[in-house]
Amino acid sequence: MRSVIEKSLREADELLHAFRTNPNMVDAVERTADLVLATFKAEGKILACGNGGSMADAMHFCEEWSGRFREDRDPYPAIALSDPTHLTCVANDYGFEHVFSRQVRALGQPNDMLLVLTTSGNSPSILEAARSAKDRKMKVVGFLGKGGGEVLSLCDVSLVAPGATSDRIQELHMLCLHIIIEAVEAEMKSSA
Repeated sequence: MRSVIEKSLREADELLHAFRTNPNMVDAVERTADLVLATFKAEGKILACGNGGSMADAMHFCEEWSGRFREDRDPYPAIALSDPTHLTCVANDYGFEHVFSRQVRALGQPNDMLLVLTTSGNSPSILEAARSAKDRKMKVVGFLGKGGGEVLSLCDVSLVAPGATSDRIQELHMLCLHIIIEAVEAEMKSSA
């Protein structure tokens, strides 16, 4: 058991090092933070979506904005596209690939941002959501893995985490989501 634990910690450390020393990824984190800040300043909202664990990350990111992160502050508009009644209705009536895109079409406005999380970059539901966001003139930020996949070309900013498995990719995604919140909050506090 100990060898598995040590191997996992070593692997996570190596991937974080690879991510941290890649200037393109650090730039992507900063550009995402800038885009989140600009979205809120323009009185826009963030919509976020993902499948499975990435859905949990989208929900976590949004609750940090509408609830709180480290300190009390005003809430900011961030919505995870995670309503189970909507998801099952649309999956049943239109197909699973449309579960997010229909909400993007219903809620998205040009000053809004869509955050998509996908470890493969090829999930049909994520691709459709990004296409719908582009149709609505929204900015699209992709938290991706495994080279970025098809959705990469639809993103205004993309953060492609290294790693061969979804768990390691998602760990880096969540770390970056927290860093973005911290950076944006610090900027908002200093300009208040």
